[in-house]
Amino acid sequence: MTGNQSPVRLLSIEEYAALGETELGYTELMEGRLVLSPNPRPKHNAAIFELAKQLEPQLPGSLEPIPCTDVDLGLAPSGEPGFSRRPDLMIARKIVFARVGEDEDMVRAEEVAIVVEIVSPGSKRTDYVTKHDEYADAGIPFYWIVDLSDPVSLVACHQAGEPGYQDAPAVTGVFATTEPFPVKLDLTALTA
Repeated sequence: MTGNQSPVRLLSIEEYAALGETELGYTELMEGRLVLSPNPRPKHNAAIFELAKQLEPQLPGSLEPIPCTDVDLGLAPSGEPGFSRRPDLMIARKIVFARVGEDEDMVRAEEVAIVVEIVSPGSKRTDYVTKHDEYADAGIPFYWIVDLSDPVSLVACHQAGEPGYQDAPAVTGVFATTEPFPVKLDLTALTA
C-alpha cells in the first residue's frame, strides 16, 4: 500500500497481512477497516524500550518481549472482516519467531501472554475501552495499560471469565506481580 491508496472494502486478516507496511505511520485492522495511526513520539518509544529492558531478564525462558508487532486477534473466521492490533509491547512464546519468520504469518492471540499499550494523547479511549474489550475477547490473559502522565501508572488487567478483564487499581512507583510470572518494574524509569 502506498501513498493515498487504501482498500475500499472490508479486509480479512489474510488480505491485511498481504498489504505489508505503509509509508506513513502504522495500521491496525478493526472489523475489516484499516485504522492509520501516527508513529509514536520518542518519549513513547523510549518507554517501550525501557519496559522491555526491565522485563527481559525477569521472563521465563519460554517467553520473549516483542515490540510493535501485528497480532491476529482471531475474532473473525478466515476470509471475514478481521481484527489485528499492533500493541506497543507483547510478551509471547519464543517459538512465535520461528513460525512467523517461516510462514510469513502473524502472531496469534493465543501465543501472547501479555499485551502492553502505552497511552498516547490520542489513544486514551482506544487503549482503556476498545482495545481492552478486543484483547479480552481474543483471550489474551493479561493486558497492561501504561500511562506516562505524571506520575507514571500501570493498570493491570487479567481475564476473569465471562465479563472479560478484571482491572486492578492503577499502580505508581513500583509495579510488582506474581501473575503470569514474578516481575517487578520501576515505572518512574519509563520517563527518566
